[in-house]
Amino acid sequence: MTQAAQPMARQAAWIRLAWLLPLALLMAAVSLPDEAATWAVSWVAPLDIRLGFASDGLARLFLVLVFGVGVAVFAYAPGYLHGHPRTGTLMALLVTFMLAMAGAILADDLLLLLLFWEATSVLSFLLVGFEHDKQESRDSARQALLVTGAGGLALLAGIVLILLAAPGLRLSDLPLIEPAVRDDLRFQAGVALCLIGAMTKSAQFPFHFWLPGAMAAPTPVSAYLHSATMVNLGVYVMARFDAAMEPVAWWGGTLLAVGTITALWGVLQAPRERDLKRILAWSTVSALGTLTVLIGLPHELGALAFTAFLLAHALYKAPLFFVAGNVDHATGTRMIDRLGGLRRGMPLTALAALLAGVSMAGLPATLGFVAKDSMKAAKAVTEVIWVVEGVSLLVSTVGVAVASVAAVRIFFGTPSQDAGHAPHEDGWRLTAPPLALAGLGIAFGLFPMLAEPLVADAARVIAPSLRRADASLETEGPMQLEGFAVAWAIGLAVYVGWSRLGRFFGRLRFLDGPAATYAMVLRYLKHVAGILTRGMQAGRLSRYLGMTATATVLFAAPWALGLTFAPPQAAGLDGAGVVVGCVAAILGAVLAARARDTLLRLLGTGVVGTGSALVFLFRGAPDLALTQLAVETVFVVVAAVALRRYRQGPDTHPAGSRRTRAWRAGVAVAFGLLLGAALLALAAQPFDDAMTRYFLAQSVPEAHGRNVVNVILVDFRALDTFGEIAVVMLAALAAWPLARRARIRRQGP
Repeated sequence: MTQAAQPMARQAAWIRLAWLLPLALLMAAVSLPDEAATWAVSWVAPLDIRLGFASDGLARLFLVLVFGVGVAVFAYAPGYLHGHPRTGTLMALLVTFMLAMAGAILADDLLLLLLFWEATSVLSFLLVGFEHDKQESRDSARQALLVTGAGGLALLAGIVLILLAAPGLRLSDLPLIEPAVRDDLRFQAGVALCLIGAMTKSAQFPFHFWLPGAMAAPTPVSAYLHSATMVNLGVYVMARFDAAMEPVAWWGGTLLAVGTITALWGVLQAPRERDLKRILAWSTVSALGTLTVLIGLPHELGALAFTAFLLAHALYKAPLFFVAGNVDHATGTRMIDRLGGLRRGMPLTALAALLAGVSMAGLPATLGFVAKDSMKAAKAVTEVIWVVEGVSLLVSTVGVAVASVAAVRIFFGTPSQDAGHAPHEDGWRLTAPPLALAGLGIAFGLFPMLAEPLVADAARVIAPSLRRADASLETEGPMQLEGFAVAWAIGLAVYVGWSRLGRFFGRLRFLDGPAATYAMVLRYLKHVAGILTRGMQAGRLSRYLGMTATATVLFAAPWALGLTFAPPQAAGLDGAGVVVGCVAAILGAVLAARARDTLLRLLGTGVVGTGSALVFLFRGAPDLALTQLAVETVFVVVAAVALRRYRQGPDTHPAGSRRTRAWRAGVAVAFGLLLGAALLALAAQPFDDAMTRYFLAQSVPEAHGRNVVNVILVDFRALDTFGEIAVVMLAALAAWPLARRARIRRQGP
């Protein structure tokens, strides 16, 4: 093997074995104790920010999903992207994303949660836009980042309000929060903002449209991010806050309303699509809405139904995304109108689709059936309005139809002659992951007691009052089938009329409202940004200075008007040198403001600098005065020479109208008054001699010097002194060409 080929071989080996990392983490997550455990170390002590992590039943369930589905994705991705030049990049991004998800789930500190939350958004942007040479991928990645990024800002604002109401609050403290804190308007407003952030991440209405758009990502990304990990992070945050917010009146009603609308919107959008991945994406939106509804249910059984459905959804939706990728990989298309009869060429993929499909449809002996049975039990003991019941039935029927499209129509329907090429299986990497996940969904359906500890422990974190006797996933047998027969029958009818239903829903323009609003906002944002850029970036320094001074006055004027300060001490203005320096600076400023010629303006600013140097000198800072004088002199000389060489006469910029001149004068006066008020306020403050006493006490023992000024310059403020020396050296280097040119001229030719 050549030396150049060795790194490529090592990379290929790493890619092939990448699934071992999530496997090891999965084993560690499964072995986590049932009891809550915390670990923390101080990070930013002045802000009381810790690197704090906590694990409990809910965190363990989400970690099992992140690492378990991660094993399948990491085994699947190298086969799907075989021969792709950037496979290693995708795998590295997936590994980083997995660790960021684990950090967000285990984070106990709110600001630490925000850090990992934003990391998942940025990594999602990179993963969705992986095929960055395609316009669709770039647009989808930008859309996902803008929507979830805006939610991240809402989450940040919410966390700030929560910490103002309850300083030092941790996520593990939420179930034990005091009623006085919960009733604080700042706390409730903060939770509402966090809820908005969670809604953007979990694609809740009206932020749902980014998820189907993200289907431009490669299939491994869709199977990982958009079925079992990132989109579930929002509902994870909702579940974390549920124990603390359940007594608040608006909490449960908001979750029920938002979740119901989201679920309904997803089932209305799915029949409009012909792309298999987008159909699955809209069914995912519907499932996320259902999860939100289950969190909002006031009874403890709602928490159990939530955790059961969360696990069931991941174990059938991720395999179906894998199936969509296999179909696209084998035939070159995902359009359902061009697919059919693929079972002969792809028997293993067809089996995975069938196993996942029956679980999604909620047929007996599947985890999907167990989850829907838990949902039915939770709604039976809760007073749910008829709208929620009706939408729940509609979601179940469309779930049956989507499962039939993915498992029956494509693999057992009439063979199509429109596919790109003959279908075929392409190795175990593309078939084993969907079969394994879908098979787990069947195994947990046949033996629900295997999944019961994982699901029940997570439910008890959300609803601590859930009793062990009520946390069973065992179904009541054939008698329960009667309650699902209606959904199955209507679902089969929807499947038969899928195309007609899609054409009907396609004429409902209001369904495109949120996505159209996003496009309109983005378009007007660019337009307004262009107007502001053209108006503000005029290429004139005077305008930039004017806008800066105007903004400073507008923002600081309220503060300046509220200043209360004592008259300054006259003793500080006794020195004649200080008076001379101030007068010189004022006269220089007037000259710079009134002069029409650029050179005179430059000389005026030089006088201001010289006056400032005099003030520094007579106020006891000779080193600062010398530095100021040297830099000011060199700057004026160099600038004057440059103007003399390139000068084209007086300033050619128009003076402007009388209104413009009045505006400039007003801004200048206001800025000067504001600066003067600030200086007077500072001068009136009592002198704090803490630093003086510190330097006097530490000069000899720490720096071994009795000249305190020298010790400060050389030891305590060595970097500052080094910076001053560097400024003087740069000024000397700038003056060196002028001195050299003058010497050459004196010597003559």
